[in-house]
Amino acid sequence: MENLLKFHDREQFEIFGFFLNASDGDVIEQRLLTGFDNVVHLYGVSDPAAVDLIISNCLDIAIDLNGHTSGARTALFAQQIAPIQVSYLGYAGTSGGNFYDVLIADRVVIPPEHHAYFSEKIAYLPNSFFPVDTGISYESFGEIPSRLSQGLPESGFVFACFNNAYKITPHIFDIWMNLLKKIPNSVLWLSSQPPKAIANLQREAMSREVDSSRLVFASRTPGRKEHLSRLRLADLFLDTPNYNAHATAADALWAGLPILTLIGETFAGRVAASQLTALGLQEMIVRSDQEYYDRAMALATQPDLLNNIRNKIEVNRHSSPLFDTKQYVKDLESIYLGLLNPST
Repeated sequence: MENLLKFHDREQFEIFGFFLNASDGDVIEQRLLTGFDNVVHLYGVSDPAAVDLIISNCLDIAIDLNGHTSGARTALFAQQIAPIQVSYLGYAGTSGGNFYDVLIADRVVIPPEHHAYFSEKIAYLPNSFFPVDTGISYESFGEIPSRLSQGLPESGFVFACFNNAYKITPHIFDIWMNLLKKIPNSVLWLSSQPPKAIANLQREAMSREVDSSRLVFASRTPGRKEHLSRLRLADLFLDTPNYNAHATAADALWAGLPILTLIGETFAGRVAASQLTALGLQEMIVRSDQEYYDRAMALATQPDLLNNIRNKIEVNRHSSPLFDTKQYVKDLESIYLGLLNPST
């Protein structure tokens, strides 16, 4: 959200930020506090008192950035804290409630034939609903770190998946291990995990006859800039189908790392496809396990094919709606204004 706030038209919109968590004074929180025109802290405030406080600010539109996620205050929206209430970004699915006027999405994550599964009306953005944080420019990433510094082998193909471990199902892990067995000296670069998760994944690799050392677990970086920079060491990001990479996919694409996704049947399983579509990389969206495996094999064994994808990301970086935050905010504001003035 931070990257969006600065582009809102302050002649048309006054932006209130209602903070639900206890303040911990971290850098991101401090920057967010300055991004809103008005800030209200609701941590420790009872629901009835919070409702009264929010209503006293006379909002035209209340936007829920949480949905059914940890720390949400959905009960506040059930009390109708604004004439128009919107579900947006935080939860990739329907609330199941009747107190949101719309859910903001796009035609990839929620195609028209899926409307029956949502309690909200769907408000479509013209491109991907997912805003990419372009606040750190590609030119400022700095030098690519060495493979050795990241625990990666000096040579060999690097598959990557920085998704949370709970998104990795046995089925997709089977496909990944088959790829490692077919591509000599390849490794799978995974995000940092708790020790138990690492041990479980290593055990599952060995049970599939893959040396556990071919799973490389990334360490945490000091900041996002360092993470974006190191992503360029990977060759191909392998997405998880049931619950895609969301912000993780956006970071990978902004860093120029190709993503292969198997489009799913749910909102959460179609987010990477939404981003790839907006970037003009529909060829990286597949629709079956076999197609996923075959495309990954082709990209890992045909350097020219992979380089073409990388070059396409680089070219589209300057023209793609996925990375055009200013236009994204204008499109978002058009939805808000349409909700306020439905006859125009």
